[in-house]
Amino acid sequence: MAFSDEIKQKALDLGFDACGICRATESGEEERYMQWLQDHWQGGMGYMERNIDKRLDPRLLVEGARSIISVALNYYPPVKLPGKVPQFAYYAYGKDYHEVVREKLRCLFEWIRERVPDVTGRYFSDSAPVLERFWAARAGLGFIGKNTLLIIPGKGSYFFLGELIIDIELDYDEPVTENCGDCTRCLRSCPTNAIEQPYRLNATRCISYQTIENKGEIAPEIVPNLRNNVYGCDICQKVCPWNRDAMSHNIPEFMPSDAFLKLDLEQIMEMDEDRWNHIFRQSAVKRAKLSGLKRNASAISKSRRK
Repeated sequence: MAFSDEIKQKALDLGFDACGICRATESGEEERYMQWLQDHWQGGMGYMERNIDKRLDPRLLVEGARSIISVALNYYPPVKLPGKVPQFAYYAYGKDYHEVVREKLRCLFEWIRERVPDVTGRYFSDSAPVLERFWAARAGLGFIGKNTLLIIPGKGSYFFLGELIIDIELDYDEPVTENCGDCTRCLRSCPTNAIEQPYRLNATRCISYQTIENKGEIAPEIVPNLRNNVYGCDICQKVCPWNRDAMSHNIPEFMPSDAFLKLDLEQIMEMDEDRWNHIFRQSAVKRAKLSGLKRNASAISKSRRK
């Protein structure tokens, strides 16, 4: 078995659901990315405006980088929140994915180092200026859908992504040929019209941005369309035909707690720091902070009264 195939098999053995490899090179995405910034669709995410050179060329993150190993980890939950309670994006049901994905990547990197002791590399999971979906598509994991998310044929889009960038040459995978075709369900279903064009997302109109990344008040025109989404939003994924075949994960760290599943709007609005830490201390939800989660719950409550 070629070393590249051994790497991909080891990734699967570690629990990843997909793994592909592509050459580390300049992305060629500068025009598209700069236009997105010039349109101010990044909103208040100032970090998207920093380290643009590294974001466009991963070789600047690892000296002598030759290969990008992309991985995907399923987070589609086997147990879901009841429809009437405040909704959290599926990815936030359990433990913070950054820690889980990075630990698996660390193990993969250590395994490679045992075989190539002088290899140099770095691993990331939504923790560095990396065009994760672009490189995952280039590595043949899937294709980028009109909702701007990576879609893995036969598996869907409910996946965390991670990258291991190393300085050795490997065998490279080919991109997949599947695509969205004529489907526009995600564009038509988004309640805030955040997907203004196929493959182009205006983050300032996205419920996920407004309830997580936005540090001010939720935009007034967004509030009536929150649809009970108190943290993040999965609408453009739920309506996607590619997710009909989504299989539930079996990762203990991503399982929701009983306390999380029993949350209602009133509990969130009255939550104190102790309760917050008890439920969300190890969760990605902590990015919004308690004040942000209460802001979101208050906005939903007000929209219900109108």
